[in-house]
Amino acid sequence: MISADGVVGAGLSIALLVAVIAFTMTARRLPPAVVAVPAAMLVVATGLASWSSAADELEFMAPTIGFLAAMLVVADVCGRTGVFAWLGALMSHWSRGSPNRLLRIVFAVAAAVTAILSLDATIVLLTPLAVAAARRIGARVSPVSMATAHLANSASTLMPVSNLTNLIAFSATGLTFLGFTATMAAPWIVAILVEYLIFRFFFARDLRARAIPQAAVPDDRPDESRDDPPAPRWTLTCLALLLIGFLIAEPLDVPLVAVAAGGAALMALPVLFAERGAGALQMVRAADIPFLAFVAALGVVILPVQQGPLGDAVAHLIPDGTGLIALLIVAVLAAALANVLNNLPATLLLVPLVAHQPELVLAVLLGVNIGPNLAYFGSLATLLWRDVMRRQTTSPPPSRRYLLLGALAVPPTLIAAVLALWISLQVT
Repeated sequence: MISADGVVGAGLSIALLVAVIAFTMTARRLPPAVVAVPAAMLVVATGLASWSSAADELEFMAPTIGFLAAMLVVADVCGRTGVFAWLGALMSHWSRGSPNRLLRIVFAVAAAVTAILSLDATIVLLTPLAVAAARRIGARVSPVSMATAHLANSASTLMPVSNLTNLIAFSATGLTFLGFTATMAAPWIVAILVEYLIFRFFFARDLRARAIPQAAVPDDRPDESRDDPPAPRWTLTCLALLLIGFLIAEPLDVPLVAVAAGGAALMALPVLFAERGAGALQMVRAADIPFLAFVAALGVVILPVQQGPLGDAVAHLIPDGTGLIALLIVAVLAAALANVLNNLPATLLLVPLVAHQPELVLAVLLGVNIGPNLAYFGSLATLLWRDVMRRQTTSPPPSRRYLLLGALAVPPTLIAAVLALWISLQVT
């Protein structure tokens, strides 16, 4: 057996983590679980982590993984029943031909979708509609498309359901669902406002220019001549009930995963009745079992890294106390690790190290949610956005421009959000 504290153990545990991250960032056809699950088995088989600690980690993550599966189904049902098509039509109408107004609308819609349905829904379902809306009014695509990418990260701090990182850290905060949301509301609003101002400055020329006419858009793009889709009342009603359920679940001692599963089942009923067996198979696919396996395996892979020299080194960087400076240091550390390790491993590494101070856990979340906007590899959502943009346009935004926007936006957004968190903590 190999000890995670030794040189060989530390090197092997870091190598396994790097291999999983590298495969996740570069593989396109195979799910990351193909490498993550064997790596987790190797971690346990070599003694880098004990069977008991791995079992404890899986037991701890089980409710989070179940919740994630239910919310993936919810997002899929929203897409299949026309919620996003309806939102896309509204964005086009409300913009009234103005690129600046469209950018404001996309910011508002993307922030709401990210907060309620999670960042993946913003990337996969909203981004194509924002691109289509820009084309309909003859505006350039870059401002609204990059807005969905940034807000999928920076607007995912509001609720525990908004991001997998939030779900992982939620229990360590010691807050209720409503308490978490109330505490993070100020940082969420401030981050969105700061990002919007930076976007207006960065894309000033694009927002004044006009793109190619709609007629030049390939035939497989959304057809603006068709009738606008009606509001999917059943799905929207179920979404409202689901949010109410999240708010009242904990006072009634009902697990959030049970509320999410019930909401997903209720929303899926029309699809299941309409499509019978095919609908049930689609719901299973929507739950994305390979991705759930990847999340569970990553929790095991990170254990020896967390318990080894790297975890000790990171622990020494965490300050004592919960003042403004301490919150800033922890948030910056989290943002840096998110861009080195990706934000999901960074969360799994940092949260246990700061769990004794719930305020620092919230600062970690700001870092791992806002920090990934610095570069493509900061979060899985941003990598997914790049793939979506490759399908939507023949020339997605170049990496240099994305990095330049990230360098301009992340520092002031993160600092402003941490300051808002500190003020929120003083009030609450």
